[in-house]
Amino acid sequence: MIDIKLIRDNKDLVKENIKKKFQDEKLPLVDEISDLDKQIRELKLEGDNLRQERNNTSSEIGGLMRDKKIDEANEKKQRVVEINQKLIDVENEENELSQKLREKMMLIPQIIDETVPIGKDDSENVEIEKFGDPFVPNYEIPYHADICESVGGLDKDSAGRTSGQGFYYLLGDIARLHEAMIAYARDFMIDKGFTYAIPPFMIHSNVVEGVMSFPEMEAMMYKIENEDLYLIGTSEHSMIGRFKDQIIKENELPIAMTSYSPCFRKEGGSHGLEERGLYRVHQFEKQEMIVICDPQDSMDWYNKMWKYTVEVFRNMDIPVRQLECCSGDLADLKVKSCDIEAWSPRQKKYFEVGSCSTLGDAQARRLSIRAKGENGTYYVHTLNNTVLASPRGLIALLENNYQEDGSIKIPKVLQPYMGGKEKIEKK
Repeated sequence: MIDIKLIRDNKDLVKENIKKKFQDEKLPLVDEISDLDKQIRELKLEGDNLRQERNNTSSEIGGLMRDKKIDEANEKKQRVVEINQKLIDVENEENELSQKLREKMMLIPQIIDETVPIGKDDSENVEIEKFGDPFVPNYEIPYHADICESVGGLDKDSAGRTSGQGFYYLLGDIARLHEAMIAYARDFMIDKGFTYAIPPFMIHSNVVEGVMSFPEMEAMMYKIENEDLYLIGTSEHSMIGRFKDQIIKENELPIAMTSYSPCFRKEGGSHGLEERGLYRVHQFEKQEMIVICDPQDSMDWYNKMWKYTVEVFRNMDIPVRQLECCSGDLADLKVKSCDIEAWSPRQKKYFEVGSCSTLGDAQARRLSIRAKGENGTYYVHTLNNTVLASPRGLIALLENNYQEDGSIKIPKVLQPYMGGKEKIEKK
């Protein structure tokens, strides 16, 4: 949610930003918000004037009573009653318009960073840099589900019976490898100075509204029936929500945390679910990182954070690239975002395994997260980044470490988490 002052002082900037995101249908909202804001400020002024009149009138009543001017005193009392009723009407109207204003403000996209490439959708995202050499061996790389099944590591048929499409059982060494990756990512981030956390896996609706836009929520999140609770789609949601309505001491910034959670997503729409594979599923696990910082430090943190993900994947012998998200691919709360994509030697292309974003003060304004320093209070900036999400990370590891004899080489950084095992043999 942007600062209302931007619309008061620079409507053209806000409208231009909307055009850059190819959301022209939202342009009328800017003028509607401006009109509502004007009405609310007029009501506030009217309310202040009424309160001042009530105070003055009330103070006059005592003097009139002392002077035994009973009729005049009663007229003043009646006027106080009228003012009180008028104040109720004014305050009710102000609250009603303020709610409408907030609902419309929630639809206005955050002002994107000037470095964001302009484009309509993810087809116009821009490759920035590659890390590691993409390699295609001279033998065939099977589909990742087939690799898992060849070592007795995947059962989707049983999951279909227990839970339906989009779920899976990981078994044996594949399940262990999956958890080894998450554990390694956790320890990697702890070594970088991040505080480890395991957050709640369900959050209230007012936290959901604070961390993401309504269209995202509808597309992603599962609601618990008859409860004001949603299953998290990523631990960023509950990690940022932890600081809701808090004022943080400036000397405590930055707050850098890494969190583990299962994640739950509808994954509806055009993408659909994979019948056999593990790329797009309802349930997965993730190691996440979040940072809450001073506004002037957010871009420095953004550049550090996505590089951590690159380092994690390169340490597992997986080539990756950074892909800058264009304006039309940015969610409304994001200022700047990039995807980290891993190389698929089977498909001979890259695929997304993580995303890093700075949201400016958008989440902080929605959730009222502020810092207090020598110059007063201000809204902090929030950032989030995927350290490692699996099974997507697992797919990348399997394809890039699959051997001609059907075995899977285990990267050295993961071997301590696998009991020293160096490879998984085909069964």
